[in-house]
Amino acid sequence: MTKNFDKLFILEFANNHMGDVKHGLTMIKEFAKVRSKFEQFTFAVKFQFRDLDTFIHPDFKKRTDLKYVKRFSETRLTREEFTLLKNEAEKAGFKTVCTAFDEASVDSIREMNFDFIKIASCSFTDWPLLNKIVETDLPIIASTAGSTLEQIDNVVSFFKNRDKELAIMHCVGEYPTQEENLQINQIEFLNNRYQNMPIGFSTHEEPDNFDSVMIAVAKGANLFEKHVAVVTEKYDKNAYSCTPEQMTQWLISATRAFNMCGKVGTRHNLSEKEASDLRRFKRGVFATTKIKKGQTIDRFNTFPAWPPQEGQILANDMSKYTHFVAQKDFEPNEAIFDSIDQTQRVETREKVWSIVQDVKKFLGQSGVVYPGEAKLEISHHYGIDNFKETGITMITVVNREYCKKLIIVLPGQTHPEQYHKLKEETFLVLYGRLNLLLDGVSHDLTRGNVITVEPGVRHELATTTGCVIEEVSSTHYKDDSYYTDETISQNPSRKTFITHWID
Repeated sequence: MTKNFDKLFILEFANNHMGDVKHGLTMIKEFAKVRSKFEQFTFAVKFQFRDLDTFIHPDFKKRTDLKYVKRFSETRLTREEFTLLKNEAEKAGFKTVCTAFDEASVDSIREMNFDFIKIASCSFTDWPLLNKIVETDLPIIASTAGSTLEQIDNVVSFFKNRDKELAIMHCVGEYPTQEENLQINQIEFLNNRYQNMPIGFSTHEEPDNFDSVMIAVAKGANLFEKHVAVVTEKYDKNAYSCTPEQMTQWLISATRAFNMCGKVGTRHNLSEKEASDLRRFKRGVFATTKIKKGQTIDRFNTFPAWPPQEGQILANDMSKYTHFVAQKDFEPNEAIFDSIDQTQRVETREKVWSIVQDVKKFLGQSGVVYPGEAKLEISHHYGIDNFKETGITMITVVNREYCKKLIIVLPGQTHPEQYHKLKEETFLVLYGRLNLLLDGVSHDLTRGNVITVEPGVRHELATTTGCVIEEVSSTHYKDDSYYTDETISQNPSRKTFITHWID
């Protein structure tokens, strides 16, 4: 969402100024009072330009029996009168928008320095007009009522391919629009189809409907357009325009909706009250057996139980990225607290993420294609702090009666010696250089080299350049890896699995 369109509320004056400058100034004054109550939003006043001398066919200019010829002619303002209204709107704190219905009006809008140019729904695929509008540098707002999906695709492509700043508005061209015809789900549809493009709601529902704007906000609309009017003894309003009082209620509803919907595009922050309320129902961590000072506190020597004590380590804290080191002896069933005199917290999340970034960068250099949905398996045989020296990462593509994996060995890494009793595996070097030890015998492999490792054969991997290996094998069983250094097998935390690792 570009800043120009962020929470922008457009008050459509249309012809409701009635061709009367004094009435137009009254509208600006009354709606400026409304605007001042909602400083969190940006407001704009919108006018409509028709160059009637060229817009209406010569044979129809005097046809007062035609409703809209009569309406447009009677509410006509001069360039000077529009300029006066525009200037007063700006003085009152409004941005200014103008709809162009013909090419001459586009020139007027540009010359008068409006902030935005609007394309009405009826002009959405008026290609002579669009070709004129694209010549301007103004941000463009386009309403989509009555347009097919193909037409919307074409218009969006037309402007985006020319690097124009564009927002499109869901709109229904029914005046007023009945609730059952509002089609507000279209806002979500347009947001999903045209990602990173502002999507708005240009609405013509009955002015006492204060619910539709809340639904529109929830569906992702972030700019809005609504017809407005001021009722006087001289002038009434139409069936779909809001009075200042109705607009106030409409904006109150919009404010409530934005407050209820909260954060967009990111996870919301946890409030102190929410954290406190939830903590009461979480389980605390207690020692299963005697834990000595300096010993690692993990899920193998603790158990979770409720209720927790204030300051106690919670079961929620015992993730694969976090462990604790005892700073004192703990007795069985004793509560374990997250305090400097009891435990030292050790976080590995940043280290894991750093490994992920190194692997992604190396895969990018290799040009090897890999499935983005597959888990990334990080093997850190002697602890994550020693991963750069000893360890590998693997992507399991498939593991059925046959198995295929991609093994990534970063520059300078070694995978310690192991063997399998059941699995036979064949290695194909896809990138880099690999030194493979088979029962102590060295094999220097480069890209394109293939070698098979039979069950029972001890194998160790090492590389100075880094390499990517395709492993094709019989089924892999997690308990079929035997390390000649038995301390590795005794480490239950030697692997970390990452599911969401592709940006």
